[in-house]
Amino acid sequence: MWEAVIGLEVHARLLTSTKIFCGCAVVFGAEPNTQVCPVCLGYPGALPVLNRKAVELAMRMAIATDCTIHPRSIFARKNYFYPDLPKGYQISQFDLPLATGGMVNGIRILRIHMEEDAGKLIHHGTMSHVDLNRAGTPLIEIVSEPDIHTAAEADAYLTRLRQTVMYTGVCDGNMEEGSLRCDANVSVRREGEPLGTRAEVKNLNSFRFLRAAIEFEIARQIAVLEGGGTIDQETRLFDPNSGETRVMRSKEEAHDYRYFPEPDLVPVAPTDAMRTEVRATMPELPAARRARLIAEWGIRDEDARVLLDVPGLADYAERAVAALKGGTPKDVANWVRQDVLAFLNDRGLAPAVLTPEMLSELVGLVAGGTISRGQAKDVLLESMEQEQWPDTIVRERGLAQVSDAGELGTVVDAVLARESATVEQYRASADDKDRKKKRNALMGQVMAELKGKGNPQLVNQLLDERLS
Repeated sequence: MWEAVIGLEVHARLLTSTKIFCGCAVVFGAEPNTQVCPVCLGYPGALPVLNRKAVELAMRMAIATDCTIHPRSIFARKNYFYPDLPKGYQISQFDLPLATGGMVNGIRILRIHMEEDAGKLIHHGTMSHVDLNRAGTPLIEIVSEPDIHTAAEADAYLTRLRQTVMYTGVCDGNMEEGSLRCDANVSVRREGEPLGTRAEVKNLNSFRFLRAAIEFEIARQIAVLEGGGTIDQETRLFDPNSGETRVMRSKEEAHDYRYFPEPDLVPVAPTDAMRTEVRATMPELPAARRARLIAEWGIRDEDARVLLDVPGLADYAERAVAALKGGTPKDVANWVRQDVLAFLNDRGLAPAVLTPEMLSELVGLVAGGTISRGQAKDVLLESMEQEQWPDTIVRERGLAQVSDAGELGTVVDAVLARESATVEQYRASADDKDRKKKRNALMGQVMAELKGKGNPQLVNQLLDERLS
């Protein structure tokens, strides 16, 4: 029986306004080679200066994943030549990283270290251009232990990691823009045997590509070994069009990069005051927030997960709950998870198109019996499309329900008197299906008389009382 052994290396772009070793702005989509200076262009004599904010964000991620932040870590030069690396080396951390240990989703974290990003090659047919705006952008690399065994486990781990970097404000988690990128180290072995030779699949920028690349690589390696071949230690790229991985280059070892301490940067040594400050600014982490919402709101784990998985949705729901004047937090969660989210996904809008206070008003209108749940769906859509308050829509369209028991009772009595034959047939019937059909017909007649404005719960109650 074959077993896959997988470790992930995740690169997260830190949410700083400037680069890690210079004052150039971090701006996605700027004109090529406009956000550069002598430092990030690697000019001789240009000296790097470490961005304090980058260190704080890296420490924040280390705390969020229960890693140990070391009192001293150092930067090193990772030497290799590539067209988008103007200095001919990358400043990273090697043997003394910022933090080690920790855990995410049951997967152990080996290390978290800081480094600078390289530039970007843009290919035009047989010609390639280089854009160095990205060179020097601050990154953290989060390296897991090889504790993952399936593509599904890798997906779940990366999902939790992405959620954590976003909730802590460390990274925006935008995989399409390359803010979060993943390399997968994959090997296979017979159960109980030593670890096999691994292949690294580089630059996976979506969950779908991550799953597909791992599944293909597992199948490829098993087929090679069962065919009597051997696995080469190499770096591969995933082709989303074919769904296959292909060789990029032979896999380098640490000695190939000729690491040595960066002579122009002092060691990173966070002070006690800095550690205290970073801990004090830590937001509530997703797991703790999910547990709190379940306990305080009485919602299911599944509902809480949806609120937390969609960026900004839990904040939106909590603001709506804070503004409630009728209804319950559970009502809010149901509306957000079902109707609001479905509308937003369909229209590609942000929750702000319907303010949390507007949603609270809608929930209160339903809870107070002013409109029915069915009417509220229409009001919600109109409120989102027109950006109008639900109460205004209800008043202008005359949608308010009749909830006066006396008024409703008069209409129910009139319908039952007019449909006396149906009432007698209902009472005489022993067939539950037939009785239900006749009762529904009477209910329909009552609601028709009320032009759909009768409070359905109260009408049902009055009808059952009369018929019994």
